Amino acid sequence: MRGDRPSGTGVIIVSLLIAALLEVVPLPEALNWVRPEWMLLVLVYWVLALPRRIGVLWGFGVGLYHDVLVGTTLGQWGLAFALGAYVMLAAYKRMRVFTSIQQCAVVFLLVGTVSLLAYMVQESVGRTLYPPYTILYASFTSALFWRPVCAVLRWVQLRFLVR
Repeated sequence: MRGDRPSGTGVIIVSLLIAALLEVVPLPEALNWVRPEWMLLVLVYWVLALPRRIGVLWGFGVGLYHDVLVGTTLGQWGLAFALGAYVMLAAYKRMRVFTSIQQCAVVFLLVGTVSLLAYMVQESVGRTLYPPYTILYASFTSALFWRPVCAVLRWVQLRFLVR
């Protein structure tokens, strides 16, 4: 019966591809430090919305795609995004009942942790391209954009019946 099967995988993939496009849109050098982690925000939303479908394996796959997209050490963002997906899977019930400010604070900490893990991998292979304090800038802007990203993706989820 069609009603029992999950649907909307294509919509999820398209939303992640749009986030990937936002990751590589050229910005002035001064604004590159404050670019939100779009792919991670979209991944976190789908983990929260569909925890039985989107999980650690999706996080790893999206992270590997991010590695290829931005040209970093293969597996760096895969490991980091898998960790982010795992943390959200462990806390998704709590996250759903948090206020907007609390959710933004959790996203700030999550993006900071994921970015710090990716930075440590870069540091371990000797390819550090940026100072570690810049992680805070992207974490802060990601937290600021969390609620608008949620609103847009919620609309997409309802409009295209993603379940």
